[in-house]
Amino acid sequence: MHKHVVSFLVLALVAWQAQAAEKIRIGWVFAMANAPVVIAKEKGYFKDAGVDVEITSFTSGPLIKNGLASGDLDMAYIGAPPVYHWYSRGLKSKILAKVNYGQAAVIVRKDSGIKDVKGLKGKKMAGVRKGSGMDVLLKGYVLGEAAELRPGKDVQIQTMPSANMGKSVETKMVDAAFIWEPFTSQSLARGNADIILNMNEAVPHYPWYVVMALPKTLEKKHDAVTKVLQAHKRAVEFLNSSPTAGNDIIAKTFKLSDVKTSSGKTIKAEEIVAMARERLGWEWDIKEKDKQFVQRLMDYSHKLGFIKKPMKASDVVDMSFVAGLK
Repeated sequence: MHKHVVSFLVLALVAWQAQAAEKIRIGWVFAMANAPVVIAKEKGYFKDAGVDVEITSFTSGPLIKNGLASGDLDMAYIGAPPVYHWYSRGLKSKILAKVNYGQAAVIVRKDSGIKDVKGLKGKKMAGVRKGSGMDVLLKGYVLGEAAELRPGKDVQIQTMPSANMGKSVETKMVDAAFIWEPFTSQSLARGNADIILNMNEAVPHYPWYVVMALPKTLEKKHDAVTKVLQAHKRAVEFLNSSPTAGNDIIAKTFKLSDVKTSSGKTIKAEEIVAMARERLGWEWDIKEKDKQFVQRLMDYSHKLGFIKKPMKASDVVDMSFVAGLK
């Protein structure tokens, strides 16, 4: 074979490999509900899709925002409220796919006498950082809509790390907590807590974590983004293939410990994951009802003063990517 032909074929192969494995940098909030990104990485789904993905976990949304704004990240697995909060402040981006539904709940001590969220009036509850996504859900839906109470007036909210919430209820530091998985299941397993509001029962399959990308990512790495979403879809389908699929990976990734019950029984970490999946599930497709719930969240954020002007979900949610995966 002529050496020029060989050189051309080598160059073509190198170019093809570079294109086939274009790099995408993904930031994700370190939360069990974001398990699909871990599954896709651990099981090689990103690689199978032909995309070179670097995933980095973060403890909060603002840290991910910094990475996106600086150009260190291309995409993120994060709650819907941060996406539109940032959009309103100039960091334009699009929600491309759904990650999970459920996960949040309100817990109280078994002996508290509090039977429902209306009973939180005059009480103290554990919550998260003001203006965060979960804060929007707590103040907008749980207290404002479901309980018809005024946050900060009818109910005192004490900010604390999520890992401390369950114990703060159990030790009577607070009367209730707006908590999520696996912390809810860990508290229930210890035997001293009850759920008075399961968000997934109140609003079935409500969207929470989403896959988002920056406009420049969509413009310059469109094919790579599609491959990421193909792998994401495959990861969600794997998790949904059985009640135990991926539980070992989840327990290991999130460093879950066994839990001792009040009677001395030991509940294994993978059993905690199984308990969590009673309130937490995964979906990749964004449906119209999901878009409508994002609109509700936007309306809560505006009413609470977290965004200055009303927003439309259609400005942020792009359903064309998941439509192409069906």
